[in-house]
Amino acid sequence: MSSTKTLWAEHALTSGGWASDVRVEVDQAGSIVSVRAGQPAVGEQTGLLLPAMANLHSHAFQRAMAGMTETRGSDPEDSFWSWRKLMYRFLNHLGPEECEAIAAFGQVEMLEAGYTSVGEFHYLHHQPNGTHYTNRAEMSERMIAAANQSGIGLTLLPVLYEQGGCDGRELAGGQKRFGNTMDEYAQLFEQASSSVSNTANANIGIAPHSLRAVSRSSLTVAHELAAGKPFHIHIAEQQAEVDELLASYGARPVEWLFDNHSVDSTWCLIHATHMTADETKQLAVSGAVAGLCPITESNLGDGIFDGKRYLDHSGKWGIGTDSNVRISLSEELRTLEYSQRLRDMRRAVYATTSQSNGRLLFESALVGGAQALQRHTGCIAVGYKADLVALDLHSTSFLGVNQDGWLDAWLFAHDDNLVVDVWANGEHVVANSRHVRREQIESQYRATMKKLTAHL
Repeated sequence: MSSTKTLWAEHALTSGGWASDVRVEVDQAGSIVSVRAGQPAVGEQTGLLLPAMANLHSHAFQRAMAGMTETRGSDPEDSFWSWRKLMYRFLNHLGPEECEAIAAFGQVEMLEAGYTSVGEFHYLHHQPNGTHYTNRAEMSERMIAAANQSGIGLTLLPVLYEQGGCDGRELAGGQKRFGNTMDEYAQLFEQASSSVSNTANANIGIAPHSLRAVSRSSLTVAHELAAGKPFHIHIAEQQAEVDELLASYGARPVEWLFDNHSVDSTWCLIHATHMTADETKQLAVSGAVAGLCPITESNLGDGIFDGKRYLDHSGKWGIGTDSNVRISLSEELRTLEYSQRLRDMRRAVYATTSQSNGRLLFESALVGGAQALQRHTGCIAVGYKADLVALDLHSTSFLGVNQDGWLDAWLFAHDDNLVVDVWANGEHVVANSRHVRREQIESQYRATMKKLTAHL
């Protein structure tokens, strides 16, 4: 029996560009061992084969809140901060089983959208009153268990959350579920690392929540603890955060970070929405990744990332689903481009003279996502993980277009219904547009939601 799996596509976006009649061989470890064009049809056959995307930023449990926060609260200027109040209320009813079920179903939806890995920015560590679980890494291990169910590649990012603001005030209310001292966090990270090391298709990094939630000294210690692993942090998401840092530290968040830390390619700065022109350039040339979450940023009214200026300085970026209010790969990229158009009143902001909008957006997000999660993915080439997505080439959506036009049509004229097959680390996890274990995982999610909504 052959130890390799064979995929064949009419057309594929390979490391060398577009190719036809492409045969891809995948070994038992899930790595691509051969890519050849001009080959006869064999093995698992599909129409249009692309590298699959990394989702660099997710808060899994928030998927269960989707659609519940679209009414106006008592605050006449409803914002992120009023949304956060409902989120804390929701947290009171989430236990380990509920979190695992929600995460697994969200991951199913991610895979069906064309994501094959996720960076889980995981900060729900403790019981509702803040008491540790007997197993300090209980909730982290639930994220791992969810990924084992869904088959998605996991970069677990346990969150360090120490304080309620730059003034060092104690955590209160729902925040108590997030909190750890630096010493407690180091213990949690050690246990979670051990669990990840025993899990296929998973790795781990460190995520200080934000400059306001972590002390200056602990940020330094956390970076030392990361020792070159992925290092993710929320930064400059809201104007109120910028104002708080200015009042407490005498500098803007991104300004302060670069003045006090050597930011390099292991860092991923999530949102980075409110930056000056100089900060935008500084982040771009640092080699770090900007973690953009356009759907969530739109939903929460965060603001618009300065994508054109960042692009002009060759900045690296990737996309994440963040609050998971809507899981759609194509819509994340479309929303990013459209936000630039609306602000600047121009078209084709991300396009170049040699690449269309769709091609540049898609390939840039592939590169940035893979770097942020430190996963050898995002490219159809020998040695890369077989993280692959197939689109329905014979859909009416693609009439009249080809090559880069396929990406343009998918991202701007249609949606993720065009995704027909997905392979994660070589495993065929989505077939005929449906996750192979959707029925079981969805059933668990439905039971969980029935239980939760009875309390809300």
